[in-house]
Amino acid sequence: MLTPPPLSLYVHMPWCVRKCPYCDFNSHQQRGELPFDAYVDALIADLDFDLPLAWGRVVHSVFFGGGTPSLFPPEAIDRFLQLASARLRFAPGAEITLETNPGTVEHGPFQGYRAAGVNRLSFGVQSFDDGCLQRLGRIHSSGDAERAVKMAQDAGFSNINIDLMYALPQQTLAMAQHDVERAIALSPTHMSHYQLTLEPNTQFAARPPAGIPDIDAAWDIQEACQAQLAQAGFAQYEVSAYAREGHQCAHNLNYWKFGDYFGIGAGAHGKLTLGATQQVQRRWKIRHPNLYLEKAGTQDAIAGDEFLSEARLPFDFMLNALRLNDGVSMQLFETRTGLPRSAIAPQLAKARENGWLEADDDWLRPTELGRRFTNDVIGLFLE
Repeated sequence: MLTPPPLSLYVHMPWCVRKCPYCDFNSHQQRGELPFDAYVDALIADLDFDLPLAWGRVVHSVFFGGGTPSLFPPEAIDRFLQLASARLRFAPGAEITLETNPGTVEHGPFQGYRAAGVNRLSFGVQSFDDGCLQRLGRIHSSGDAERAVKMAQDAGFSNINIDLMYALPQQTLAMAQHDVERAIALSPTHMSHYQLTLEPNTQFAARPPAGIPDIDAAWDIQEACQAQLAQAGFAQYEVSAYAREGHQCAHNLNYWKFGDYFGIGAGAHGKLTLGATQQVQRRWKIRHPNLYLEKAGTQDAIAGDEFLSEARLPFDFMLNALRLNDGVSMQLFETRTGLPRSAIAPQLAKARENGWLEADDDWLRPTELGRRFTNDVIGLFLE
């Protein structure tokens, strides 16, 4: 029996000042003035269209991702949240995150975002080395990043994430550690630390930059920076996520525990558990902002719907859950997929035989070796 899990809301804002050469997200370079009011109207129409799939359920977190959501002024974020909260029940103290680019914010907007209801900021810093930032195509400097974080703190934000990338072009171990040191000095509550990858259909994939550290050098950087973060009080709880006590990202945890989420906005993806039909549905929206503005709130805005088969459910569950260092309970697998644990007994046996999962019949927890071979572990659960 499928049990509807906690529900979140993901809101995609598709524009940015300039497309980064490594980015494979649905982001589009800003050309002229952005249609803030029209896009908020489209988001609400999109939400209204999806609402019947989850009537009456409580939303526990909201995440504005992009693109660069901080291109939208606080007034637009406030208007959206007011209209959305008139349609959905927001849990008291719901986590509301806004992704921000240090190059697109000023002191005033931070106070405005906080007044609008945003209570968590995620800064896409990536590096505190100006040379690395230039090679990544970023529009901000290291000084911009430091000033932005401090201004957000002055405006009353205490729950702040800093994104850092490593294994960057021409980056040494010492440079990567210096990035982490400067980030820690800003006293964030959460850090995302992930390796640069050359994703298909990006500029970097077509023309790889020179000087990317090899696999051994990248591993040395990862181990050294993990130790540095641990010493500073940041506990790793997911493949690339580190948090001070009590500050894990609630929105992302819901993803990793196979929770439900509305996905609204150009190119947004959602996942909902439909109690009436006992199915898990994935839905995604058309990607181009202009088409989305035209079609939002109609069937034509739906780029696709997929209903997960019983054979597919274990893979989708593990794709998320096994990213967590502490793993999840077998009971969670049963309630979120509606399947008995016996459905994955052969795969679990193989994973434990390989030393990838701990030998606990009631808990799915990757070993240290399993965390190094996450893709191989997850691959066992493919149809």
